[in-house]
Amino acid sequence: MSDSLERSTKTNLLKESVVKKLGEVLDKSADKGWRKLGEIVGSDRRFKVSSDDMEMCSLKVLDKEGSPSLMLLRLMGERGCTTGHLIDYLQTLGNLEALQCLKTPPLQFVIQPQSVAVICGHNLRLSCHAMGKSTVQYQWFKLREEVPNSSSPELLISPVQLKDAGFYICRVNSGDACEFSQWAQVDVLNVTTSYVPGQSYQSIDGRLKLAIQPQSQRLHVGETLQLECGAVGRPIPRYQWHRNGVPIPNATKRKLMIPQVMQDHHGRYRCEISSSTERMWSNEVDVVIDDIYAIGGGSCELFLNSLPEQLYATDKVALLIGNLSYKNHPQLKAPMVDVYDLTNLLRQLNFKVVSLLDLTESEMRNAVDEFLLLLHKGVYGLLYYAGHGYENYGNSFMVPVDAPNPYHSANCLCVQSILKLMQEKETGLNVFLLDMCRKRNIHDESTPNIVLRVTANIVFGYATCQDAEAFELSSTGLINGVFVKFLKKRLLDDEKITVVLDRVAEDMGQFDATKGKQALEIRSSLSERRALTDPILPGDNADLVHAHSRQWAKAHELPESMCLDFDVGAQIKLGFAAEFSNVLVIYTHIMKKPEDMSFCQAHVTDFSLDLDVDPKEMNRETPEETGIYLLSSSLPQHCLYTRLSSLQKLREDLVFTVRLQGTFAAMEDDPPIIWNKSVNIGKPLIARLDLHRAVRRNSCLQTCMIPHSPSQSPCHSPGPELHHHLHHGSHQAQDYNRLSLQHCYLDLSEHAQGAVGGCGISCYDHLSQCGLEGTYETDGHLSSPGKLSIPIEATDDINELQTVFINSLHLQPQ
Repeated sequence: MSDSLERSTKTNLLKESVVKKLGEVLDKSADKGWRKLGEIVGSDRRFKVSSDDMEMCSLKVLDKEGSPSLMLLRLMGERGCTTGHLIDYLQTLGNLEALQCLKTPPLQFVIQPQSVAVICGHNLRLSCHAMGKSTVQYQWFKLREEVPNSSSPELLISPVQLKDAGFYICRVNSGDACEFSQWAQVDVLNVTTSYVPGQSYQSIDGRLKLAIQPQSQRLHVGETLQLECGAVGRPIPRYQWHRNGVPIPNATKRKLMIPQVMQDHHGRYRCEISSSTERMWSNEVDVVIDDIYAIGGGSCELFLNSLPEQLYATDKVALLIGNLSYKNHPQLKAPMVDVYDLTNLLRQLNFKVVSLLDLTESEMRNAVDEFLLLLHKGVYGLLYYAGHGYENYGNSFMVPVDAPNPYHSANCLCVQSILKLMQEKETGLNVFLLDMCRKRNIHDESTPNIVLRVTANIVFGYATCQDAEAFELSSTGLINGVFVKFLKKRLLDDEKITVVLDRVAEDMGQFDATKGKQALEIRSSLSERRALTDPILPGDNADLVHAHSRQWAKAHELPESMCLDFDVGAQIKLGFAAEFSNVLVIYTHIMKKPEDMSFCQAHVTDFSLDLDVDPKEMNRETPEETGIYLLSSSLPQHCLYTRLSSLQKLREDLVFTVRLQGTFAAMEDDPPIIWNKSVNIGKPLIARLDLHRAVRRNSCLQTCMIPHSPSQSPCHSPGPELHHHLHHGSHQAQDYNRLSLQHCYLDLSEHAQGAVGGCGISCYDHLSQCGLEGTYETDGHLSSPGKLSIPIEATDDINELQTVFINSLHLQPQ
């Protein structure tokens, strides 16, 4: 059957949609269903389907959504059954509907065009790729009109104009077969009237990017209200306007128009912009409606003078670090999801974001150095960290993945030392969001001698209070930690950053699972109404901003996709995507193969030993199988996927092999023939910055290692005078009001397993009344209560250490 799937493909490698459809057909058929198929397969000694196997399949009807057919197909696949064998069995069975499930359509779309919103003057690219039995031909249409010179898979309009907005479709021909792609809408935004100097409107990886903001208005009764917002991205965004926090019925377009306004239309307006995976908000603007007889000559001037002065950033830079794969301490789950979500949100606020996972001590220090290179006068700098951590004498320490057990300040990064270096850059705003535990580390008696300047531009958002744990929620899937669960709902609000964090604190306070266990703590010296939504205005630093933009772009350049032509006549497309700044996704797709080739696959292999890639997680048919959970929805389908993490360890150019395996119809019994091509993509993403190098002399290490007496410290955050209470064995369960330590995983049913950060503590603590358990798992085994990484220390008295700088920081009441 030439029109069927490759006969040599193992049935357990068939696409899930094909197997599911086949199972449904076999389940519903009485005389030509799974039982009869099992009898036919059972008579074939190669696959040994026994009566016990059939009994096990029949019991699947007792399971919710269970399928005997799917169980039988799985057993057959595990025993080496190929698609060719299955086709033969179904032909013997005489089930034509089941056979139809395995037939390949004469034309199969590999990539469908997607709706997109773009900026006028930029490039528009729509893609449509299909596979057929013969040469595939393309023709693009705008509505019913052919687009001139558009007979290729890629439709490129450069530069795109306002008149190019509309609906597009692609007709695909292969021999006698003809199919149309799905419709794609193109929305073209004109941003010239609301352009903000220094602001980039380029969408990254198709994500939403706000380009047009609504403007405050003052109108007379009877005039027409027109508000406009717009975002670029792929697929095209959806819009919903809100007034005073309430959705406006039928207001679902970019432009909101209300003719003949009345007094009732006054209020605060903003627009919710969303896609299938993202949501963002425009600025909230005031609309004032004056009675035409009541307005006085000076009222407009009074209104304009009452508007707050707009503050600007000369640039915005964020460093996000998530440490989860610890070598000597319990591993975490939430930091990966938290960093990914915050990356997307901060990009919407025009931050240059560097997002990194699983860094060693030297890599963290070098990453901070690169972050500092992007800062200068007036820049908004933001540092987010999720992972293990501790706090001694008011100084916070971030724990690298290679920290020993136990660890000391020499093995960790001091946050306050990073702040000191940021202050030297004369930044406009310094924000630290620390998603880690703040328990005392009794193995570390040293305290950094950090003399900070008195500046009114510092904000600390701690995920938990002093001497307390931070929690991540228990789940079999991917889920945020408690802090980011609430932070991501507020981060895009156009409010002073401390107001945003106050609201996050209020939201967290209503979360039953962590009431009395985790509360957001805010420390701020911010005197101006600075917000993360403030626009960028380079001012006199335009050249410096441009240079720093090039430096940032250097660490985020993806290799260009490429097509590899093999001598046998096959063509392989090699594509790339970035999940994080140090995580690269490679996907391969067969674009063309010889007609007489019955089986064809393209694998990537032979990667640098620096990357430590697990061969079992390479070249998988779904992104999830290789660990690509967060980016899977935006990757093309029908590919083989490979995820390369820890790119910061790459010392040389990334060179690997693309291996093509093929079998011809006349040689099906022979082993596959192999063709190899070597590919060099240079140093992708963060690998270009060589974070593996030795720590620079001017790094934050130099400010971290000067011990002194805490009572003589000239400047550090409030810290406790501590009394040591070491808890071992059975005494552990009485520590700190019986709160579980360090790794309290919580879910909505209030069952827990552990907390983010901490000092490597392992302890058992069961609180049935609040559903907390201080247990965690390492390699599938429960930790022993008798083996402490770093014991807990309880504190009885907390004496604030008053210093010149700390007097300017105010603890926000919770």
